[in-house]
Amino acid sequence: MSDSAVDRASAAADSRAAGLPVLRLKPREERRLQAGHLWVFSNEVDVSATPLASFSPGQPAQLRTSRDTFIGYVHVNPHSLIAARIVGREVAHPPGVPLLVHRLKVALALREKLYARPFYRLAFGESDLLPGLVVDRYGDVLVAQLATAGMEAAKEQVLEALDRVIQPKGVLWKNDAPSRQLEDLPSYVETAAGKVPDEIQIEEGGVRFRVPLAAGQKTGWFFDQTENRAAVARLARGARMLDVFSYAGGFGLQAARAGAAEVVCVDASQSALDVARATAAANELAVETIKGDAFDALEAMHAAGTRFDLVVVDPPAFIKRRKDHPKGLAAYRKLNRLAMQLIARDGLLVTFSCSWHLAAEELTEAVQHAARQLGRFAQVIEVRGQAPDHPVHPAIPETRYLKALICRVTGG
Repeated sequence: MSDSAVDRASAAADSRAAGLPVLRLKPREERRLQAGHLWVFSNEVDVSATPLASFSPGQPAQLRTSRDTFIGYVHVNPHSLIAARIVGREVAHPPGVPLLVHRLKVALALREKLYARPFYRLAFGESDLLPGLVVDRYGDVLVAQLATAGMEAAKEQVLEALDRVIQPKGVLWKNDAPSRQLEDLPSYVETAAGKVPDEIQIEEGGVRFRVPLAAGQKTGWFFDQTENRAAVARLARGARMLDVFSYAGGFGLQAARAGAAEVVCVDASQSALDVARATAAANELAVETIKGDAFDALEAMHAAGTRFDLVVVDPPAFIKRRKDHPKGLAAYRKLNRLAMQLIARDGLLVTFSCSWHLAAEELTEAVQHAARQLGRFAQVIEVRGQAPDHPVHPAIPETRYLKALICRVTGG
């Protein structure tokens, strides 16, 4: 291409960008963004030049440095600490349906390489360059979460893009996550398109699971644990197994299918345990369920002298905000101590944390702390994380959230 043609193409691209308002950074605030991060914090914005109050929630804009260098296209939210999120870095490709279609096709190509069947997380927010968008795929039914004002404002575009890429029979907006409050967004669950069943069936580890969609936790199924459930099942043959925070029995029922001698599921949700029991019956598996607070249930089992060969603890995030760290760390320590009390000599503990604010080494420390309190020795035999349909963005540590340890516990 000649220099004049390059200049014309550049001018045409700039004219597209010129149609959107500018959000300008303060001097020297672009380095982290140019290194790959996608979040712009409110204190990085030059509000004297481009007042945040002049933007509506979710409004597209072009992000520029103090020297007027184009950084990328963003969705702006003046009501959030994260004031903008980069959705594209090529000036010729502004926000809209074509960009969403491209992103979703790229995301789909990865999942089709990883999985033989269409049951996975199709889009994982920032890791798929789709900040604020999570989509789980259950065959021809999609469950989507819009976590940011930008994606909320673009919801009809998202729906059109999903239709072009997947042609689903039904799409559910599962927009009831507490994180939406940080973006000043309302909570709702509604069918976006087509017909969405109350429950859907998926097969994992040889078990046909019933997955509640609208009434389920988050997007219905925890696809991030797929590989970890398979790892636990490989360890479960002949074992007495306890599945704590079991939800619909993902770990426990696959352990039962793999030949566990006994499976007990503990959860605070009666509806989740009802689903687990129904799934067990449909698959001709035996499982005991206990409804109650996990900490109380573990204490009661210890008092009764109950022991297991394999204990899995998969709690919700105890540390949702940085200020919750001391209290949350104490909860992880206590949970692992209570779980370890129930493990027979040379048994296994599989422990998880989905709290990004808990460092991986702190989960290891919680296990070690519990072992020393009980006079036992815990060997970490495997370190794991989230499934590959939840890829990690190398510049955004927050996308690497799930920590997992498989430990052998001796003594006691």
